[in-house]
Amino acid sequence: MDNTILDHKQLIASLSDEQRLSFTQKSDLYGLLHFLSHVFALALTSTWIINAWVGWQAVLVLHGIMLVFLFTLLHETVHFTVFKTAKLNTMIGWLCAFIILLPPNWFRYFHLAHHRHTHDPEKDPELEGDKPETLGAFWWTISGIPIWWFHLMTIFKNAVLNPSYDYVPPSAFKKVKQEAWVMLSGYGMIIMLGVAFKLNFLLWLWLLPILLGQPFLRLYLMAEHGRCPNVANMLENTRTTYTNAFVRWLAWNMPYHTEHHAYPSVPFHQLPKFHQVAKEHLQHIENGYSEFHKKTVQILSEPREQS
Repeated sequence: MDNTILDHKQLIASLSDEQRLSFTQKSDLYGLLHFLSHVFALALTSTWIINAWVGWQAVLVLHGIMLVFLFTLLHETVHFTVFKTAKLNTMIGWLCAFIILLPPNWFRYFHLAHHRHTHDPEKDPELEGDKPETLGAFWWTISGIPIWWFHLMTIFKNAVLNPSYDYVPPSAFKKVKQEAWVMLSGYGMIIMLGVAFKLNFLLWLWLLPILLGQPFLRLYLMAEHGRCPNVANMLENTRTTYTNAFVRWLAWNMPYHTEHHAYPSVPFHQLPKFHQVAKEHLQHIENGYSEFHKKTVQILSEPREQS
């Protein structure tokens, strides 16, 4: 690979036809195996919690982490790269979205706008929310409270207020509104059934765990673009984080995040292979999430000059 490559477009252009075909090969098998392994792990932690086996309190947190990290699966289904069969991406994406209270069609438009305008302060919708620039804001973000409020308000506004988004085409407004009503109806039905039949497992296997797990997802997501420059080059505005096999499994290989942004058509199971080609051109690589956050806390702790 030529070391003179400067941006992600040049990187992709440098690939041979054989490499492109290999890197973008989708697979129902890989997607289903990974999805079933996630379901099996959730079934195991659910059984542990229900039976109150030794250490169930710690398992409750692990269960919540695995639930909220279904966001990374939803994220991949938005790109239709988890499965070769489009309907599988849609159905499983909907399941994940319902669990984590995030409307899937709306999120698809939101996320694709983020890909088109990554770290563009004027156009990237991910930059609309405040990014933590103080330690207090950092811990408030990590708590997960702001994102849960954002999710709930998004569903409510889409259902009731008919909001306008720059990144949602007018032809999709009706679909976005309908999905919000479907989600509100589903949650309402679950609440009524839970109260009527005293379904305590909904609290212990869903609601409480996702609250406990959300801070870990926030810590993970902050590293994707945090402290990266506001430039168009995906090799500069995104970070790849080296981590252990469990986190790579949990996040569907999205720690290879620069690679994902540089070439979104690459399915999750091909990202490690694409990384081998792209790694020498990555501008931001972190050796672990703890390292990234240690540096972030140090930066936020430094005294600021008064203007």
